[in-house]
Amino acid sequence: MVQRSVRAHLFPGCRMSDMANTATIYHNQRCSTSRTVLGLIRDAGIEPTVVTYLETPPSRDGLRKLLDDAGLKPSEAIRKKEAVFKELGLADASEDELLEAMVDNPILIERPIVVTDRGTVLARPAAKVSDIL
Repeated sequence: MVQRSVRAHLFPGCRMSDMANTATIYHNQRCSTSRTVLGLIRDAGIEPTVVTYLETPPSRDGLRKLLDDAGLKPSEAIRKKEAVFKELGLADASEDELLEAMVDNPILIERPIVVTDRGTVLARPAAKVSDIL
């Protein structure tokens, strides 16, 4: 019952059947945006599966699928300000090379990525998560 009232408050005029029922967040607790998005998901009445991707990184195929589902190229989902990005000389890397670098160095994966039964988004800014809740 609480879930229904929270969702109704956050998403007025939206039918419950239109809302996501499940969510997975690829999360980094040290990231304020990731923490904010996790809170927004919970505020919507969904207890998500939390994947701490630095400890449990996606496989190459798994990351490729996440990016494809979100409509992103690796160059659009890589953290260019991370020291390892510069250390590896990735500024002129191909999309495949960027994907490999992200698999080998998950700190390069931009966060948070959220998957629901309504879609997948890179929730930057945090409010983008509402598109799939």
